[in-house]
Amino acid sequence: MAKQKTKFKTGAEMVVEVLLSEGVDIAWGVTGGAILPVYDALYLNRDKIRMIDTRHEQGAVHMAEGYAKSTGKVGVCVVTSGPGATNIVTGLADAYMDSVPLVAITGQVPTSLIGTDGFQEADVVGITRSCTKHNYLVKSIQELPQVMRDAFFIARSGRPGPVLVDIPKDIAAASAEVEIPEKPSIPLSKFVPTPDMNELDKISEYLKHAKRPLIYAGGGVINAGASEELYKFARKTNIPVTLTLMGLGAYPAADRQFIDMLGMHGSYRANMALTYCDLLIAIGSRFDDRVTGKLSEFSPHSKKVHIDVDPTSIGKNVKVDAHVLGDMRFILKELTKRAGSKDYDAWYDELDGWNKKHPLGYKQDPKGPVLPQFAIDEIYRVSKGDAYVATEVGQHQMWAAQFYKFNKPRRWITSGGLGTMGFGFPAAIGVAFAHPNATVIDIAGDGSFQMTLQELAIVQQYDLNVKTIVINNKFMGMVKQWQDLFFDKRYAATSIPAQPDFVKLADAYGIKGLRAETPKETTQVLEEALTRKGPYLVDVVVDAEEHVYPMVPAGKAVKDIVLSKEHEKQKAMEEHAKGPKKPTQVHL
Repeated sequence: MAKQKTKFKTGAEMVVEVLLSEGVDIAWGVTGGAILPVYDALYLNRDKIRMIDTRHEQGAVHMAEGYAKSTGKVGVCVVTSGPGATNIVTGLADAYMDSVPLVAITGQVPTSLIGTDGFQEADVVGITRSCTKHNYLVKSIQELPQVMRDAFFIARSGRPGPVLVDIPKDIAAASAEVEIPEKPSIPLSKFVPTPDMNELDKISEYLKHAKRPLIYAGGGVINAGASEELYKFARKTNIPVTLTLMGLGAYPAADRQFIDMLGMHGSYRANMALTYCDLLIAIGSRFDDRVTGKLSEFSPHSKKVHIDVDPTSIGKNVKVDAHVLGDMRFILKELTKRAGSKDYDAWYDELDGWNKKHPLGYKQDPKGPVLPQFAIDEIYRVSKGDAYVATEVGQHQMWAAQFYKFNKPRRWITSGGLGTMGFGFPAAIGVAFAHPNATVIDIAGDGSFQMTLQELAIVQQYDLNVKTIVINNKFMGMVKQWQDLFFDKRYAATSIPAQPDFVKLADAYGIKGLRAETPKETTQVLEEALTRKGPYLVDVVVDAEEHVYPMVPAGKAVKDIVLSKEHEKQKAMEEHAKGPKKPTQVHL
């Protein structure tokens, strides 16, 4: 990176110089008064950086997330002060929970007005402190270039995350002669610890004695670019692999050692493996509640190993017997060197038995209502498993995780930790800008899609190859499922009887719209939408009574997995036969 020197350039021009030197060629946002100097500088460099003007700031930050998730590069959004900045908070929180590298540049009122309740002033640094990896309020033009350089370094180093840079308007407009730093001011060791080789030796000993080992890998493997190293480690050791929701694609679904996703809506096989393994190797995963269930009964028979880059994740939820911190690629290479190979025939026989007993599946009546699982299966079949798939949040998200098989990393674009409705559609747009020749699918719920559907304008304007498939049950489906199971079908605020005609909505935006209400129509419309170029909006009307199974009820152990409606009724009858529970004592 060549040393650059500005000669009485504005703060805004310095921002653009750093963006260019960091390889940024696209950003998303909405303009406004406080950020105008930066937008003007971006306009003057429009041949080098495309600035996509979204219809809402939340759309902008999710587009930057989709770009970052699908490429591994830092996504960038640029918005104005006050409501412009507060409108990206949801996206920042989403990126923080899912470790997405972002740099958000926000305008701020002039320094002389900070603290005066000036027009469109908000304490953006205070508001975003808990949902960013780091944030800055720039206080002088002299510090601006270093802040920008450090922001990119922090966003992508170690466990990735969002960084916010809040720039007062007078600093963006001011001029000064300031050198653009070549390097960040922070050492890499701050974010990437040196692995403890003694802990690696301890794990190697555990591997020698294990009879029922299990690899439990998460999104951290993808973030670290360590999917190839994970594959080599698993294949050499012959250990079965299960993935978290965020880890799908980190290990190829077609491989014989893959035993499906685990957790609240994971397969019976994966969750039983988690329960009865004797060595659990967690790699780039964080033992979140959707995986562990009841902590006191989590994987009770296993030695537990944790491999990660983030020290704060170690022991936060689950006590482990060994852990290694550092560069995951290096750690996995070292473990692979040390490891031997075993047959584990009895263990695989048990896994196969669980899968045969309760496989993932469904029964679609050709003359009955469309099952959501069938629709996802058809999306997978028609797209040949070779698409980038984004989702909103809810039942459709879990069905997509179960029935769309991912063999490559960075193809699965979803909101995990925060569970952000409205995420998938703008995220798919970000993916489409990053991969213009690819097929990009947003599997959406009718509730989630309506939260950011105004970004249809961007799909139309740029003729993006985004296929939005609305799995339409006229409900907030996942919440309805909980109401069915635990609230005697009291549908408080979950029914969506008044919704747009999605086909007419597509037409209003100049996009091809299709509808399917039978299994045959579903196949036909998906064949058209997924095999032709250009944007499509497909409304698939599905059975509103269908639930996502398997399901581990909240607060239950993973072994208490519910497999079907019939199984749920059986469990309810068993609980009823035990008699009423004693009321919980609450001490205030």
